Amino acid sequence: MGLFDRLRGDDDPRVVFLGIDGVPYDLVADHPDVFENLHRIADEGTGGRISSIVPPESSACWPSLTTGVNPGKTGVYGFQDREIGSDETYVPMGKHVRATRVWDRVTADGGDATVLNVPVTFPPQEDVQRMVSGFLSPSIEHASSDAEVQSVLEDHDYVIDVDAKLGHDEDKSAFLENAHDTLDARYEVFDHYLSADDWDLFFGVFMTTDRINHFLFGDYANDTDDADAFLEFYRSLDDYVGRIYDDLPEDVSLVIASDHGFTELVHEVNCNEWLARNGYLDYDGDDPDELADISPDTEVFSFIPGRFFVNLEGREPDGAVPDEEYEAVRDRLIDDLESMTGPDGSPVCAQIHRGEDVFDGPADDIAPDVVVVPEDGFDLKSGFGRKESVFSQGPRNGMHKFSNACLFTDDDRVAIDDVDLFDLTPTLLEMLEVDAESADFDGRSLLRS
Repeated sequence: MGLFDRLRGDDDPRVVFLGIDGVPYDLVADHPDVFENLHRIADEGTGGRISSIVPPESSACWPSLTTGVNPGKTGVYGFQDREIGSDETYVPMGKHVRATRVWDRVTADGGDATVLNVPVTFPPQEDVQRMVSGFLSPSIEHASSDAEVQSVLEDHDYVIDVDAKLGHDEDKSAFLENAHDTLDARYEVFDHYLSADDWDLFFGVFMTTDRINHFLFGDYANDTDDADAFLEFYRSLDDYVGRIYDDLPEDVSLVIASDHGFTELVHEVNCNEWLARNGYLDYDGDDPDELADISPDTEVFSFIPGRFFVNLEGREPDGAVPDEEYEAVRDRLIDDLESMTGPDGSPVCAQIHRGEDVFDGPADDIAPDVVVVPEDGFDLKSGFGRKESVFSQGPRNGMHKFSNACLFTDDDRVAIDDVDLFDLTPTLLEMLEVDAESADFDGRSLLRS
């Protein structure tokens, strides 16, 4: 990288963004001995707690973080979406993101961007300097923007994602070994392209953190035998962050952020089962497993995470609720959600939003009518099919959290005060001196004027 720094012969600003998917601020703040480098970076600049988005789910969060706009403009609301007037669902990919990504703005301004392992970027773009698409890419070959990139990934034993099935085992040894291997290879490829490419923006995401949190955060929270291994994984992550930081030239700004926080998971909430038991939803047939299996008299159905849709006439294929009854059904649903309690009697819902209050844009036609952010300990699921109980438990013991994401940077111009994901893209662009209209974003730059 020093070579390219000399070859450039200019003083154009450069930025490295490192995503640490799902890392909660409290985890870092409570363990300065584990996160020595993140604390060191914060001492050079700043660090703090930020908010995620509604809903705080990675498939929705990364498109919003990388565009600066809400799902009503990105068109991605979660791990599962669908078109209006259809009961067919799809898993959103990069092609479904309707808003302009931060690296596309940099490229359009004449800069170069290297983009590695960002969720919801498949298939990889060929109009940026370098891209390896992330989560849900089917293979190394298909995740690589060209054959040369594929060769580099293969040389470093790179994998797209952790083998999450290993996390289902009671003994987490194999899962932890796989997570470390995945993290090691991710760092090696990041390190390679940090040096090999002459970039203006380097944008790379460590997503293994999210996987570790899903299967071991409860162990950390309850100080089980696996708690030390959980923290040791994070010690390795912090070491890699420190190596990257120490190798950067002084003229490069480093920004590190998570897309949502994390907390312990105690109960999974089967929302469609709850709707069925409360008279909102029914199925056709004895073995339902998809949206097309709901009966025509259904009033409300749900998608993950915590998204509720009124089965409205004229909007849904078999809509049952007339337009004049829409608000009454929605009001009743909100009242029932507000009174929903878990097995111990504690409230399930922390925030309940009407769709139009949090989503705005050309893609708000597929927005949920109501979206819920749960209280800590409850994870809102929405599979179609009858369940034995509204509340259940699975192999995961960690869940996403809205209010506990994190931001660290060595740039002392950044002010972290009432910050959310929408602020990151305009901040990166101002750091890079790329002009953009403030009206293009739902956030604002965090650089002090």
